Amino acid sequence: MTPLPGVILAGGQARRMGGGDKGLLPLAGQSLIEHVIARLTPQCGPLAINANGDPARFAHLGLPVLADTMPGHPGPLAGVLAGLDWAAGLGAPAIITAAADTPFLPMDLTAGLMAAAERDGAPIALAATQEGARTVRHPTFGLWPTALAGDLRTALEEGTRKVVVWTDRHGAASALFEASAEPFFNVNTPDDLAAARDRAGSVVP
Repeated sequence: MTPLPGVILAGGQARRMGGGDKGLLPLAGQSLIEHVIARLTPQCGPLAINANGDPARFAHLGLPVLADTMPGHPGPLAGVLAGLDWAAGLGAPAIITAAADTPFLPMDLTAGLMAAAERDGAPIALAATQEGARTVRHPTFGLWPTALAGDLRTALEEGTRKVVVWTDRHGAASALFEASAEPFFNVNTPDDLAAARDRAGSVVP
């Protein structure tokens, strides 16, 4: 099977970091998004970045930059839609998404998502971790079929913003990953960035 395209979601406004692009913050000699790219590259086919504003700020990464096609920064679902439209143009059946501020994401993300979708016969799969009695979903990490782009566009036009509200309509599968390693740790605040820098010193790339 041809590897699925990957889309890195970097369209957030980073309010808790004081604005700007969280993905471009430095960590262990690279930016956060470069760590994400390094982890997705072995798992995916072509990669693209979903981001709004001047795409030139990502030019050094050599990847296409996909702006939201929906106005008003409606959130990660708009980034997923931009990715689906791009992937459909490539003839791909689905995409894998990951957030730009998660430098320790699983090296088996794609395999886990695809296995969960196949297990449940579901069109969508979202990453999850088991934390005590709770299953916590990480909805910016998912497998999304290009066939649902039109449905997603309509949902956004009708005001849907919460990822799981839309995915639950389609019976999304949950792909469980080991929680102890905190693979979906993301950098939202300066304290998070400091913790990531501490952790990066002990994590094998």
